[in-house]
Amino acid sequence: MIYENFNPKIHDAHKVAKLVYDVDFRTFDLLFKNQSKAISTIENDLKKHEPTSSFKVILDDNNEVIGMLVAYVSKMPRDLRVKSLKLIVVDILDYFVLCDIKKDDLYLAEIAIDSSLRGNGLGEQVLNDVIAYAQSKKLNRIILDADFRNAGAKHLYEKMGFKVFNKKRLKFGNFERGMYNMELIL
Repeated sequence: MIYENFNPKIHDAHKVAKLVYDVDFRTFDLLFKNQSKAISTIENDLKKHEPTSSFKVILDDNNEVIGMLVAYVSKMPRDLRVKSLKLIVVDILDYFVLCDIKKDDLYLAEIAIDSSLRGNGLGEQVLNDVIAYAQSKKLNRIILDADFRNAGAKHLYEKMGFKVFNKKRLKFGNFERGMYNMELIL
């Protein structure tokens, strides 16, 4: 696998948008009511994205996008781009349920593998690469969030040694969103 900074000028923004959608499809479906509209909005936002070291695409040996990950150390980099109102709402909802990041934490914000390739150990391989990176930088822990409704992701993280250290839930009206905040102490 090859990790590269996402660059909308050279990587397939539509495929990356689909991966971003897959990570949080329940929230996107609630806000957009339509998968195609959500992916199109995400894609348009991604096309404005400047390459950063925190947003990686995962490529196969043919340079085809097979996954993506967003990770950063200690605190989230500021993203001051103009966004769709609905994407701003997603950011606001995230604020209430995602991990609190401390100094010397590596926060794994998003990880997604192409749906046609899941179940082949690629997610586990990416997590092993992230763990090796964090260890090489002498970080204290890796933290991430697993949606209450995504038992498969939570199981994978637990298999890799992550433990739940907090639970956060946001509820208003019929909408409910919750995350297991998980950590791997290094």
